[in-house]
Amino acid sequence: MASFFSPPPALSAIKIVKPEAAQFVQEDESRTSSASAIPTRRDSTQRQCRNVMIYGSCKYQGKGCIFQHPTPTAEEEAAAVAASDAAAAAFENVRPETPVPVTPSLSAQAVNAPVFVPKSAVTSPEKSNHASSPAPASLTPSPPLAENGYHEDDSYEYHYEDGGLEPMGDQYYDDQHYDMSYFSTPHFVREPLNYHLYTQTVPPSFVNNSNDSHYMPSSHELRQTLQMRSEVTRGGPAPGAPLGLPDELQGYHTLVPLETSPADRRKFGQWQSTVYRAVKEADGIPYALRRVENFRLISQAAFAPIEQWGKIRHPGIVAIAEAFTTRSFGDSSLVLAYTYYPGARTLYDLHFNKTQGTTAPNNSPYMLISARNSSPVPVPESTLWSYIIQLASAIRRVHEAGMSVRVVDPTKILLTGKNRVRIGSCGLMDVTMFDQYARMASAGQDPQQVLQQQQLDDLSMFGRLIIGLCVGQTNAATGGQFQKSLEAMARSYSQDVKTAALFLISKNNPHRNITHFFDIISSRLVKEMDDALHAADCLENELMGELENARLVRLLAKFGFINERPEFARDARWSETGDRYLIKLFRDYVFHQSDEYGNPVTNLGHVLTCLNKLDAGSEEKVMLIARDEQSCLVVSYREIKSCVENAFGELARATTRPGKW
Repeated sequence: MASFFSPPPALSAIKIVKPEAAQFVQEDESRTSSASAIPTRRDSTQRQCRNVMIYGSCKYQGKGCIFQHPTPTAEEEAAAVAASDAAAAAFENVRPETPVPVTPSLSAQAVNAPVFVPKSAVTSPEKSNHASSPAPASLTPSPPLAENGYHEDDSYEYHYEDGGLEPMGDQYYDDQHYDMSYFSTPHFVREPLNYHLYTQTVPPSFVNNSNDSHYMPSSHELRQTLQMRSEVTRGGPAPGAPLGLPDELQGYHTLVPLETSPADRRKFGQWQSTVYRAVKEADGIPYALRRVENFRLISQAAFAPIEQWGKIRHPGIVAIAEAFTTRSFGDSSLVLAYTYYPGARTLYDLHFNKTQGTTAPNNSPYMLISARNSSPVPVPESTLWSYIIQLASAIRRVHEAGMSVRVVDPTKILLTGKNRVRIGSCGLMDVTMFDQYARMASAGQDPQQVLQQQQLDDLSMFGRLIIGLCVGQTNAATGGQFQKSLEAMARSYSQDVKTAALFLISKNNPHRNITHFFDIISSRLVKEMDDALHAADCLENELMGELENARLVRLLAKFGFINERPEFARDARWSETGDRYLIKLFRDYVFHQSDEYGNPVTNLGHVLTCLNKLDAGSEEKVMLIARDEQSCLVVSYREIKSCVENAFGELARATTRPGKW
């Protein structure tokens, strides 16, 4: 069987040798002859130099500039001579009459001192300043050069055996005289992201009460909040967070602990629970995983309420995705997956926790907004009514579905936005208490009566939560604190708040249900609806500002399609003439500018201004200069836009036709 073997490729290495003197002479002669062979333009000597026209003089006059330089007149020469004489006379007047002797600052012994070379410096022997000077007799010769041309020892110290200067020892490199922390491993401080790269499309003064929206912050704060939420979503664990988490958990990965509440506030009955953020492998969306430690599932029927909770979609309830058991944590754990709200905080951490630390989950600026306060944040009455109406709406939705919430607790209610609350951890009590419900059903108790009692418990917990928010204490509605709490509520809040709270915690009221509660607070619903509609209008106005935010990207894409296409380099119809040449000059004007020192100019404002004018087709004129500075064009942005559209149109039409361009 025949085989073909390609010859091995030749080595591409080039041997570097020292050039001979004759080679330099030959190169100079060839360079001179080639330069003389280049024809010069016939009309170059008849054109006046542009440097003289712009700057008044040419620094290359008489040094090779081939353009015409006007000869100065007799009057101009006389004026220049007079100016130089006046300057010389002024200099003579300030010159001292007697010369001042200059005292040398160095002694005569310093002539024989060697040149100081640091330890870390590595200089070539041929280019060093002291290499050609003769060394003193008492100087120890330097070590021989290695094959790479450098000394084996990097010390470069001169040692004197008798008299003269002292040896150059460690006194010049004593580490005790310097702050060695400067030379230690660099500590990179995490700088916050730049959230201010956007400009406001509409001034706040033109939007009705844009800064006083009850549910939405101002435009600037809204952008910053959204950027911070994105940062929190992709952030790492907070310092001191527990490690040793599983890498994969039933299709979830990248687990990050979120809760920093004390252990006694994370209890669900007799179980401890922890919340993690994890990314689902199936869709790549982060979820909040609530883990119940050391839980043993009795029957798979306990997951039946999870299916019912999954059908409930309400703006005041954190939606549940799924529930499963796992042994990835080293024990039998129950895990429930909920919708993740980045930067969310519980009402307990915001309004009840008096000993919260300064470090919040994920170590994010957004999480530290309220964590810096050592005292709970008081609740204004307008905000309190927003909490009440949103929670009452969520409880009503659950009761109408034939279920009970069971978790109306400040540690389970999340604040996900400005005055926006949601009930979290729903369905967890239904799973953990399933065996107890089964025993009650087997004992002959009516399930409907049990459900009705659980719904009344929801109202009682809701009433105690309102009193606790007014006072700032979780036990404000228990024991001897109840009467004091009512007096504190009467001093700070209206009578309607007290009436609503007392209705919810009353036990002898036969009409105590969530529907009748809405009849009591109906006067507050209108204002809450107005605030919600106002927030929707503000959000729509913000969305209008982002409606055409991709137009500059479309322009840049067209520039990339048109400029310098390699397949059309030899095509006369697509050469850099006409429209394509104009587009190329405009590209250089926008992106390839340089300052007076030759440094590139990276001004994002200039780029955005030019592209916006081009997209709008402004009539403003702009001067485009060629790269050789021999020609310039003055055109408007409208003409440049027309050139871009025509050139891109030709490309678009060429893609629809078969065959070669």
